[in-house]
Amino acid sequence: MISSEPKCRLLKLSSIYETAPFGDKNQDNFYNGAAEIETDFDLFDFLAFLKDTEKIIGRRPGQKNGPREIDLDILFYNNLVYSDDKITIPHKGIIYRDFVLVPLCEIASSFIHPVINKKICEIEMLDEEKYILQKFSENLISLEEFRA
Repeated sequence: MISSEPKCRLLKLSSIYETAPFGDKNQDNFYNGAAEIETDFDLFDFLAFLKDTEKIIGRRPGQKNGPREIDLDILFYNNLVYSDDKITIPHKGIIYRDFVLVPLCEIASSFIHPVINKKICEIEMLDEEKYILQKFSENLISLEEFRA
C-alpha cells in the first residue's frame, strides 16, 4: 500500500522477523520489519498517511503495546531531530527494542543516528528492565516538588 502511493518510493525492505511481544508478554508473537522509504510528504503528512494506512488495514484502538493488526512508525526522517505531542523523531524507542534495531541494521547499517551519533549496527540495545526503570524514574518527582 505504501509503495502504491505516488509520493512514496520503497527503497529497501528488511526481512520479516517473528519476535516476542514488548511490554505485555501475555500475547502472541509479533512480526517486525523495517523499510527505507523516500517520500515527498512532509513529516506530518507522512505520519497522517501511515495512520490512515493502518486504519485501512484494520487497526483499531487498543491497549498500549498490546495486540494490534499493524503498527507503522516513522523511526527517522532524514537527519531530523524533532519532538512534539504527536511524534518524536528519531523514534525514542529505537535503542530499547531489538525488533527495531535488527531489521534497521539489515537495511541501513551505515546510517548514523542523529542523536546518539552512532551507526545503527553499533548501537547497543538497552534491556527492557533498564527501559522500564528509566520510564518509571522519568515520572518520579522529588519530595520538594511534591510538597510544593
